[in-house]
This record gives sequence, C-alpha cells and structure tokens, in this order.
Amino acid sequence: MRVHGGNIYQKEAMLDFSANINPLGMPESVRHAIIQSASDCICYPDPYCTKLTAGLAGYENISASRIVCGNGAADLIFRIVYAFAPERALIPAPSFSEYGAALKETGCFIQEYPLHLKEDTMLDEGFLSAIREDTDIVFLCTPNNPTGQRIPPGMLKNIAEKCRSTNTILVCDECFLQFTEQWEEYSLRKCLYENIIVLNAFTKLYAIPGLRLGYALCGSEQIADRLRKTGQFWSVSVPAQNAGIAALEETGWIEKTVQYVRAERRYLSDALRDAGLTVYDGTANFLLIQAPSDFGDVMEQKCILVRRCMDFHYLTPEHFRIAVRTHEENRAFIAAVKEVYSWQKQL
Repeated sequence: MRVHGGNIYQKEAMLDFSANINPLGMPESVRHAIIQSASDCICYPDPYCTKLTAGLAGYENISASRIVCGNGAADLIFRIVYAFAPERALIPAPSFSEYGAALKETGCFIQEYPLHLKEDTMLDEGFLSAIREDTDIVFLCTPNNPTGQRIPPGMLKNIAEKCRSTNTILVCDECFLQFTEQWEEYSLRKCLYENIIVLNAFTKLYAIPGLRLGYALCGSEQIADRLRKTGQFWSVSVPAQNAGIAALEETGWIEKTVQYVRAERRYLSDALRDAGLTVYDGTANFLLIQAPSDFGDVMEQKCILVRRCMDFHYLTPEHFRIAVRTHEENRAFIAAVKEVYSWQKQL
C-alpha cells in the first residue's frame, strides 16, 4: 500500500502536519470560483482546458500548445511514464514515491542515486556521471520531497545539458518551488530544452488538494501532444479549471506565502532543535527531522499527525516530515513536542 501525507480520513480530530499545504489556506477568489462553478457541473469539463491553458500561457510566458493540464501533478507523472514507456530511469532517493510507482507499473529499470542529507545541496557531480546514453528518463524534484533541498541553478543547468546530449527525457518537479525565496532563479523554466518537462501544481500553493490540478510545461509541442494522448480524456474537472483560472489572477499571493513560510519554518526549526531533535536544513514549506522512532505515535496521542518517512528509500523509522502550518498551529505542535522531549534533553 502506498503511503502519503494528509490521510486524515482514518485519523479523526487530528491537527494535520503530514500534508504540505499553504498555511495561508485557499484564496477567497479561488473559493468563490469553485462555488460558482457548481451549476456548470451538469456539463462535461473542457478536455483541453482551453481557458485555463490560455491563462497559463500568459502566466508562464510559453505557447499554450506546450502546456498540458492534469488531475494533479501525480496524474501527469503517470501520463509521462506511459507516454514514453522508458526502459531505464534515474531518480534521486529519497524523493517523491510516485516517480518510482509510475515507473514500476511499466516495468522500467530504476537506478536510484542516494542523496546527501547533511550537505548544502542534495546532488553532487556524480549524478551527472549517472546519466548514461541508455538512460531514457530522469526525474528530479526541487525542492526535494521530503528533504526540502533545492538543486542549485548551475547544477540544474548541467543536468539539463547532460540529458540533452544523451537524448534523455528530463522531468523536473517544481510543485514546492514557489514556496521558496528567489524561486525563479532556481527554476528549470528558463532552460526548457526540447527534451524537458517541468511540473507544477495549484494543489499546494493555493490549498486545493481535494480538487487536484497540475500542469506540465513541455520543451516541445511533440512532447505535449504525446501527453495529451495519454490518460483519461476528461482529466480536469469543471471546478478545478475554474479554480485555476481564478488563482492565476491572484496578485502578491506567492510573495505573501514565501514571507510567511520563511518565518514559520525558522520558528519550527529553532524550536525543534531546542527540544533536542535533529532538523535538516530545507527551503520549502516542510521540514525533515530525525527523532525517536516512537515520535509519530507520541504525537498521535496528542492528536497531531506527522508524516512518517520510513517508506522513503534511505530513510529510517526515525525520520519524519513536518509541514509548516499557521503560527498558532505551529506553537501548539511545539508545545506538544517540548512537553515530551525537552526533559530528555536535560538528562
């Protein structure tokens, strides 16, 4: 059984720190668009997401013919894998499990590249050597889930150049990138070669995980066409399309989010370290920590749900991912942590 955060349906009355959603919540304009679209649900959704794609074209400064929308970024990950049916893939580990899940469904051989959790950057030059002539596809995640580390622009460009030379499809998942400072500098958007696909989603930034909405920026129209021909025809619902259109009209939302997340991430990091726990440096709206293996159980006893990370390759039962939530919620979480662990630090 695949494991992800946000499984609140089997855990009642829990404060959910397991799902990495914008702590500012859903913009009112997006909420209004969802409600207003209810009467339109008697019709099938536009299978080509025409209005949404046009809005994204202006927002991303790219031709609409190179944009494909999907039922969340996870839907697009599976569509990419089925569209290209790769035989050999390279992925960092630990990282988002849906890359491996999609690749395994098609019988692809997966080469994992272990990440350096305690270094400033998650990838070194060895990753470039791991991209071979027979590597059909590479998946990257920046900032990486669950470590929160970003790939430096120089390294990202070198990876893109190497994949271009080996005719390898490069998929860069940037669903959490807009939670970070100077995100445009760290994006692969400015290096969108014909073999590259950049993934993004409205899910996290605009707090609509229950709707599911993601999109792919493709380096060529040919790649985009292959993705459109893969997967279900009506992949994006009417409310999701309207929510996306409204979200694109929001101004200042990213800047406001980055500022809030930066302050709360620092607060959580300092407080968790003060409680004697290990916190890995990250840049996203979540933190990877190392704590006693019973940390998840102890927090659940206090009605707090955290993401256990033992199912991530190279992580252990002592690793947990903590979402950045509102300051009030973060304070409640830290109070619960310190109540249990601060006394142990003094022994």
